[in-house]
Amino acid sequence: SHSDASTTIAYLKQRGLTGEIAARFDLGYAPTGWDNLSSTAGNEEKLDLMVKAGLISKRESGGHYDRFRARVIFPIHDSKGRVIAFGGRLLDEGEPKYLNSPETPVFHKGSELYNLHRARSAIAQQQVSIVVEGYMDVVALAQHGVSWSIASLGTSTTSEQIQLMFRNTSEIICCYDGDRAGR
Repeated sequence: SHSDASTTIAYLKQRGLTGEIAARFDLGYAPTGWDNLSSTAGNEEKLDLMVKAGLISKRESGGHYDRFRARVIFPIHDSKGRVIAFGGRLLDEGEPKYLNSPETPVFHKGSELYNLHRARSAIAQQQVSIVVEGYMDVVALAQHGVSWSIASLGTSTTSEQIQLMFRNTSEIICCYDGDRAGR
């Protein structure tokens, strides 16, 4: 319903995603602007909660600003399926292309895997897990029927994440980009 919704839908379609897959992964959009979310808080207590959750940040000069702006939003779930953080990808050019929620009391990116809660039964069925770099890779694979992929949440896969993978399967296939970071 937001004015940028059609731009977001066009972007996702251009990336080969259907509305069905976007809905399955609960993809959303954080509009352009510095206070779309923070202006809804209403009081200091809610503002502090939003800061603690990593949704908004405090300005050094006073006040607050939204962390996620002009981005497709990917909810990040824990292994029980509870939303614990968000990842956002810029629609346009710019840096950083991907932005994750900061570390919070409930989100430690080195110990979570994107999509594990959804992929767990498919991983058990296939007896293999495919590990990719990003959210979009996981969603694109699911769009093409590969529902046993997961992604690490950051620059590199941690030993904690690998242990978590081996609790679900004995075979892991890493499918990273061919760039320096992937290698």
